[in-house]
Amino acid sequence: MPITAFAPRRRLLTVAAAALALAALPGLAPSAQAAYPDHPLKLVVPYPPGGATDVVGRVIAMKLAEELKQQVVVENRGGAGGNLGADAVARSDPDGYTLLMGAITSHSIMSTLEKKSISYDLMRDLTPVATIAAVPLVFVVNPKLPVHNLKELVAYAKANPGKLTYASSGAGAPQRMGAELFKRQAGVDMLHVPYRGSGPAMTDLVGGQVQTMVETVPAALPFIKSGQLRALAVTMPERISMLPDTPTAAEAGLPNFNVASMFGVLVPAKTPKPIVDTLNAALSRILVMPDTKEKLLQQGAYAVAPASADEARKRLQAEVDQWAQVIRDANITVD
Repeated sequence: MPITAFAPRRRLLTVAAAALALAALPGLAPSAQAAYPDHPLKLVVPYPPGGATDVVGRVIAMKLAEELKQQVVVENRGGAGGNLGADAVARSDPDGYTLLMGAITSHSIMSTLEKKSISYDLMRDLTPVATIAAVPLVFVVNPKLPVHNLKELVAYAKANPGKLTYASSGAGAPQRMGAELFKRQAGVDMLHVPYRGSGPAMTDLVGGQVQTMVETVPAALPFIKSGQLRALAVTMPERISMLPDTPTAAEAGLPNFNVASMFGVLVPAKTPKPIVDTLNAALSRILVMPDTKEKLLQQGAYAVAPASADEARKRLQAEVDQWAQVIRDANITVD
């Protein structure tokens, strides 16, 4: 057979080899990535239904489905203070189809407080995509306590070292950490009284069994409006619409006090950057939508201004660093 008869076959083989070589080059392959997403996504909420993380997650899932033109299924995987769900996502395939609706502040606290018991590393095993929302906290006191602003609370605590009692919803809760940060910055000594959840803590605060608390605004707001609790200061850098007449901690004399319960979306580490960027862009569009802001605000959460995935990582690292320092300084344990 003449050698020329093999030429078409050789050309086909050459073209095929070239195509494979191009597919192996970074940034040139992703026919699959270009189509992302081509099937439904799963948003894991690491807490039971009905809580703040779940509600925020469902708002985001609905809007994200509209943006990506794919169904986003919410899956509640509660347990171990959010660690079970976070670990499940960390161990998932890094393909952009399994997302975590993270309680950023709680995960950051647990990354230090329960470092020996949790099986994933927050900064190593998960990649932040976007910071979504912030739930502000507020300093509240029982009205029988003779203080009407944050400066008076500091003065009262200094005059009664170790006697002023403050409640929290748990040893590692953001509310407890906010109070510990206040103690450190204000230079006061208060007695911690932990509870199993905000409900019983608020009940005893209203009843006068404990005297003060740093609590999320949505949980405290009904008691503030009814006069059962007195609001002293909110913990955000600016005044908030839910308590417009309540000063910020900075206005009340603590210029560097900025605490909120933060929420964000994360994916498994090693998720390709183009997928992370696609998700970040979609979430950035969602966060500026008036109806998104309104739905979040109805749950007591303020939408965070859109930022890059790199900025989301910096915010997460800042949370981890801040609470690690507070935990070390106050010698806080999970017990």
